[in-house]
Amino acid sequence: MESDDGAVNNLVSLGLSRYEARVYLALVTRESHTAAEVARAAQVPRQRVYDVLDALVRRHLAIPRPGRVAGFSAVSPELALTRLMALQRESLERLDQASAALAAALNPIWTAGQAHTDPLDYIEVLRDPKAIAERFASIQEQAEHELLTFCKPPFVAPAANAEGITTVRRLRRAGGTARAVYTYDALDDADVLENVRRFREAGEESRFAPELPLKLVVADASLVLCDMPDPMAGTGATTALFIEHPALAACLRMSFLAVWDQAEALPELSHPGHL
Repeated sequence: MESDDGAVNNLVSLGLSRYEARVYLALVTRESHTAAEVARAAQVPRQRVYDVLDALVRRHLAIPRPGRVAGFSAVSPELALTRLMALQRESLERLDQASAALAAALNPIWTAGQAHTDPLDYIEVLRDPKAIAERFASIQEQAEHELLTFCKPPFVAPAANAEGITTVRRLRRAGGTARAVYTYDALDDADVLENVRRFREAGEESRFAPELPLKLVVADASLVLCDMPDPMAGTGATTALFIEHPALAACLRMSFLAVWDQAEALPELSHPGHL
């Protein structure tokens, strides 16, 4: 089946990924499909269709049908759309809360910053890649309870992440939390995907999203490192901000959690070459 672009786009607007939208539209055409059938009908890679079906089942948009060959059915469009709208309203409420908290935290900082010209002592601007890497390692070492990360291309070389894995294990042994949201690009890079798997084995919780606004690390809701493209410094250049400010870090933590709630959790990651 060739999915209707308008219906796919509308479902994506309601929070589904494009694969999820195409699979749901394929499921509504018949009472039941096997995974192989829906992969062909929705034009979704066979190696991804199980994760997509699992995601739809977790969202209560599809129902598994046990049997000699397991099948899947769509819930009624009316019920599916009601559930998607409810999730969007919940997400919007969380974003409203995060936005209000961020404005409340940033406005006093901005107002105070207008009164003097010296750089704020709790913000450090970094442009040298070595300095950025050192600050990143420092934040990981200082994390005692929680480490939250947005990971997007260009991904850090796997060899450079040994300290990060050690940090995740240390946090988990102490009862802490390590969470990371990756862009879907990670699923297409065998080396990065293997690195994601190693972090998950160490205890990191990982999810995936189509896009992320910037690279971000938040430690213990008090330390922040954000790395973003610098349009003034030329193509490929980045500027990192190290911020030691609990109020701002708490707001960015809320923003992370809003994205985390909407990101896709893949229960199993195939070995490189099988995604």
